[in-house]
Amino acid sequence: MWSDFDWAYDGVSHSIAGSGGSECAAHTTLRRRLFESLVVSVLGVGYFVWGYRRISVPPFIGHPLPDATHKGRRFGRRPLLVVMCLVFGCEIGFKCATKTLIYLLNPCHVVTAVQIFLLAAPPGRLATVLFRWQMHSVSGAILALVFPVLNTRLLPFETEVYYVQHLLMLIVPFYLLRLGGAYSVERLQDFSWSMVSVGIWLLYHFFVLQGLALVTLVNLNNMLCPAVSDPFGGQNYRVWGIVHQSLLVGLVGKLYCLISCSLLGRSPFALPEDNRKDPNESHSS
Repeated sequence: MWSDFDWAYDGVSHSIAGSGGSECAAHTTLRRRLFESLVVSVLGVGYFVWGYRRISVPPFIGHPLPDATHKGRRFGRRPLLVVMCLVFGCEIGFKCATKTLIYLLNPCHVVTAVQIFLLAAPPGRLATVLFRWQMHSVSGAILALVFPVLNTRLLPFETEVYYVQHLLMLIVPFYLLRLGGAYSVERLQDFSWSMVSVGIWLLYHFFVLQGLALVTLVNLNNMLCPAVSDPFGGQNYRVWGIVHQSLLVGLVGKLYCLISCSLLGRSPFALPEDNRKDPNESHSS
């Protein structure tokens, strides 16, 4: 059955370190994989249920700013959408040319697709849910910039597009947060969305990515063997990954929210509706 999908992963070269293959898959025994997956299933479901029971999505009331102000802030939305689509289109083109479309399942590509949707779709409660979820996924973009894996990028400008894509992943949330309205964040002391995000990503990695990686022998987001740039490379690299991702997803997401709200002159400790008024209104009255 999987031979019908050779076009999606047949171009992955197993001779490149960390890209996959039987030697990469043998890095961790099947028995250990099953044990780690069992532990992650308990952790992931626990994180998700704990967070889901505590999350709250504010009702969508429309945009809080006056029309003139809103139109001024909304000006860059279409150009930013065009740039995001061009960059992501280049990534898809690279993957088609090299027969490695399976890499589009990696988390950063998933988050990029969600951000394109947020830029293109009208604001609403669904936009709020997706926006808050992706706010706690920016740690992946930061890790990709700090520990880049570039040894599989051989085409011209493929490396440059890699950096541009991950930088845009950090720019888009700030831009949308600046618009306000549906693009709001929870209070800084509220970790419910962080727990939901951690739970989703843990389950996605160990059941979706790992399952496909074992079948295709493609090292999807390093679920078969550690990346060449992984500082925790070794037999316990996945255990360390569970630990540092459980911490980083929440902490980096909150730090990003704190810095963004501070730059925008909003209180990160207030409810979203408390930040709905344009700060310039108080000076004009």
